[in-house]
Amino acid sequence: MNQSKFARAVVEYTVLTIATLILVVGVYVFKFPNNFSFGGVTGIAVILGKLGAFSPGTYTFIINMALLLLGFLFLGRDFGVKTVYVSVLTSVGLSLAEKWFPMAAPLTKEPVLELLFAIVLPSFSSAILFNIGASGGGTDIVAMVLKKYTSFNIGTALFLVDLFITFAACFVFDAQTGLFSFTGLMTKSLVIDTVIENINLCKYFTIICETPQPICEFITSELGRSATIYKAEGAYQHHSKTVILTVMKRSQAVQLRNFVRRNEPGAFIAITNSSEIIGKGFRGFN
Repeated sequence: MNQSKFARAVVEYTVLTIATLILVVGVYVFKFPNNFSFGGVTGIAVILGKLGAFSPGTYTFIINMALLLLGFLFLGRDFGVKTVYVSVLTSVGLSLAEKWFPMAAPLTKEPVLELLFAIVLPSFSSAILFNIGASGGGTDIVAMVLKKYTSFNIGTALFLVDLFITFAACFVFDAQTGLFSFTGLMTKSLVIDTVIENINLCKYFTIICETPQPICEFITSELGRSATIYKAEGAYQHHSKTVILTVMKRSQAVQLRNFVRRNEPGAFIAITNSSEIIGKGFRGFN
């Protein structure tokens, strides 16, 4: 492994660790004490913790280890190393949290506030994991197995499982807990999608100008990006124009916009948000 790949791996696993610890805090501090059960392994663990002899953290550990074994048996080398790492770290983290920081009751007396944190923290963590090609393990492993061996609609199947877990919370606990759990189930996907979109948000520039050279030099030399240029003609006065197309991260977009406004005030600029850019310098390019 060369130095660049090693450095990238260190950064990736540091991000994986931080994201997993955020997940552990969200689940252990806010989800477990309030018995919120909106799907996934931790949702099953909350219900089993009420009905069985072990704690939710212990059930999470047992279920995740069983699912990891299932993954290795049915997926072999296709089974993601990152998913294994996150799944093990989550299970161990929850078990250690129960041992080192036992919680006999919810952190506050505001269940709505705690529900918000129980949704946002794990969803934020999941969004980071998905964004770098990992997952939290658990029921995602079942989805990977089903995807490989069946033609099921995986998204629908997982949603139905989560819905069943949430529905069960209404009978195992009480109506209030069940309703809170349904709220969490309906909200978490929206939060994950929003976080992923904001993490990847870029600005797509269409710049129409007469003197493109200073702008292109600023893009390539100062911002370290590239651009595509082509000649065009104005429809009204039929003057010769140059169109510059480029994509920037948000911080760079502010610099480019200000530069164009200062140095080419007659330029026409159209800036569009985009959260899915694939290519060199962005996603999907090694």
